[in-house]
Amino acid sequence: MTMTGMRSDSAGQTDQSVLLIRLADEVYALPSSYVREVGRYRAFTPVPGAPSTIPGIISQRGVILPVVDLRLVLGLPTAETSRSTRLVTVAYEDVDMALLVDAVIDLAVVPGDAFGQPPAGLDPARARLLRAVALHEDQTVALLDVGEIVAALREA
Repeated sequence: MTMTGMRSDSAGQTDQSVLLIRLADEVYALPSSYVREVGRYRAFTPVPGAPSTIPGIISQRGVILPVVDLRLVLGLPTAETSRSTRLVTVAYEDVDMALLVDAVIDLAVVPGDAFGQPPAGLDPARARLLRAVALHEDQTVALLDVGEIVAALREA
């Protein structure tokens, strides 16, 4: 296993270590190399004037993090929190943030040959946030591009 969470097999394919999450009825994957922590949902402090994708901030181990509603970033409707709602702390370059997700499913390693291009018919704004799609344990999993999520948040 390398520092990026990727592992090469003998055929040269690169396996991807991911955190599987659920948003609505869809399964997404975050590259585990960016994931720092998974925590239970807790109330956050609203930030007046912030875009709807960033409904507030939390203090996590003495660091103030923006809370990012990943549903809204992906164009999905908002949802009420539940017992399974989680905050996934991720770090990408100089940005640390807490992603609000409906549930965390598991850590997994997805074989490199399972990945393919996102479907061509996707909304371009949403497609830009996806690096690839894969079939993992009989379900379609969309691999999120954390760098594009950060770029989209900066543009908002």
